[in-house]
Amino acid sequence: MPETIKAADAVELAAVERNGFIESRHLGAAVVMASDGSVVTALGDVAAPIFPRSALKPFQALAAMQSGVPLRGAQVALACASHVGSFDHMDVVDGMLKAAGLGPEDLRCPPAWPQDEESRAWLVRTERNEQRLAFNCSGKHAAFLWACTENGWDTATYLDPNHPLQRRVMEVVSDYTGEDVRHLAVDGCGAPVPAVSLTGLARAVGKLAKAPGDRNADARAATVATAMLDYPWAVQGNGRENTIVMEELGILAKLGAEGVMVMGTDTGVSVAVKMLDGNGRACSLVGLTLLAAAGAIDAEQIAPVLEKVVRPVLGGGQPVGKIRLASPVMALLD
Repeated sequence: MPETIKAADAVELAAVERNGFIESRHLGAAVVMASDGSVVTALGDVAAPIFPRSALKPFQALAAMQSGVPLRGAQVALACASHVGSFDHMDVVDGMLKAAGLGPEDLRCPPAWPQDEESRAWLVRTERNEQRLAFNCSGKHAAFLWACTENGWDTATYLDPNHPLQRRVMEVVSDYTGEDVRHLAVDGCGAPVPAVSLTGLARAVGKLAKAPGDRNADARAATVATAMLDYPWAVQGNGRENTIVMEELGILAKLGAEGVMVMGTDTGVSVAVKMLDGNGRACSLVGLTLLAAAGAIDAEQIAPVLEKVVRPVLGGGQPVGKIRLASPVMALLD
């Protein structure tokens, strides 16, 4: 059976400290890649396949745009989003569907409660129950559907791996990662998700992040990167991890389920992280630190950002510890 990084080939990236006691450890792998595609830092097995999960969304959005979808502004960011289902998020997605001549009932992502407290409370109060628009991947699915209506493709089967749109997605993934798809699975939202290496994922993110300043880049890739930074609230949500990193540091940041995180600077330096336990709580800490250790961002700049995005370890509602870097990452700062 195909499998991801083995524990024996992983390294400790972070640990959870509670009252001076190491309570939990996060093992995984991470890679920092220079703008020319060379590996700057590799921790653990960065050649083993992983599922990027939602970290793949910018490339799925790019495939939709390459298929003729005229996404603009916040619509582009929502196509890349793992959003919290705020009213603003759902309104933009609904507008995308209307532009395609479709409605929420055409989405093939599952219905969900919003993570956003205000919109969730409203749905409960008005007895509207779970909504497909509130599912965190609804923007991606709306872009998929719009691609179908632009090309006369079947909208009922747009998640089938053999659908013309999904074949286009795989072409984009292979082009940007520089790898053939090793394995194909079904993501939590129902879309096909390919397995690629962390190295390939970092390569893809670096290409995308530097696209706005690269005259040879696909103009639609530049639009994707620019929109994510122009509308960071749309990519996740106000006060949320990815949104804060993009707002305050101006670098692309995209989480993926099961402990995946990618980040990329406008110079094309990128980082990809995978936590073996599937918990992403230390991903921003590790990713930003690795970029700083590589000289891609200023270490002093990331300190106030980390205070906002790294959750405190609480006891009785008060801080009693912290999520801390493990020695293999700390050693890179010396």
